[in-house]
Amino acid sequence: SCRDILGIWFSKILLFHRSTLFWMDNVTMVVPLKQPIVFQLEGFYVPPGYGAFLFFLALLCYIVIMLANGVVLCIIVIDKNLHRPMYILVCNLVVCDLLGATTVLPRLMMHFLMGQKKIGYISAIAQAFCVHLYGTAVQTILGVMAYDRYIAVCEPLRYHAIMTSARLHSYLALAWFIAVLLIAVLFILHMNSPLCGNIIHHVYCSNRGILNLACSPTPMNNIYGNIFLIIAFSYIRILHVCVKQGRDDSFIRSKTFQTCAPHLVVYVLYQLATLVIIVSQRFPSLSQNVKKFFSIMFIIIPPAMNAMIYGLVSKDIRASIIQHFKYVYVHRKN
Repeated sequence: SCRDILGIWFSKILLFHRSTLFWMDNVTMVVPLKQPIVFQLEGFYVPPGYGAFLFFLALLCYIVIMLANGVVLCIIVIDKNLHRPMYILVCNLVVCDLLGATTVLPRLMMHFLMGQKKIGYISAIAQAFCVHLYGTAVQTILGVMAYDRYIAVCEPLRYHAIMTSARLHSYLALAWFIAVLLIAVLFILHMNSPLCGNIIHHVYCSNRGILNLACSPTPMNNIYGNIFLIIAFSYIRILHVCVKQGRDDSFIRSKTFQTCAPHLVVYVLYQLATLVIIVSQRFPSLSQNVKKFFSIMFIIIPPAMNAMIYGLVSKDIRASIIQHFKYVYVHRKN
């Protein structure tokens, strides 16, 4: 009947109208944001009353990192006897650790104490750039350290001829340049990507965290590459030399292991921290707070442990620290 036909047409018009409204809602949802963009970091879930406790915990970690690395840095700079390739490399690694900790922990403390989650666009890009620079520079500097130890063990008679001061500084400049260049290219590639959201589901800003807010999908970029293969190759060669020479002379084997042990421990520490972050992302059942905690450990554990490892294991640094503290104590006493 006419009534049934009109009913069918009316229902189709109503369905079309609802579909149009739904499409318009979706279109408005993906409208790119305009500057000035202010992001909101999701951060940790902080139970009521625990903010001050978590603030002091983060502050304690930051103090330990700054104090331990600051002491090692000052000792290496002050003591001219430590102006040798191995310790100059340690000095650069300490600077890298201080960069990583200072980029993340102060803002994290503000989040715990005041609940501050907002961060401006420029500040977010700067933090993300520094976080990635920390992660990349650590790998390039460890690569130079591995090469230095490789020459020291495999070419001991030519070590001073190969690792001259000029060559060492050129290697370090190249390590920092490569790190900065890689991160700069990484950010430039997606700098103009329009963003349609402002909530970063992380504790700190990162390239991936910001690109997840893009209006269109962006391909994953992994600039950390295969630097670890170069480092691993160097230490495998060192271990091979140790085993080969140790058959005839156990003293040489012991000396070689003592020389490389701190560097190898630091390298393994960084790789374990990175591996834990990658593995944790493969388990959807893990809570977001646990995943965020693991990502923060990459910023806290290696910087805190490195200074202690070099300060306690290295006899020269340990002796210099003790000597300077004794001098300060006697000077104040008199």
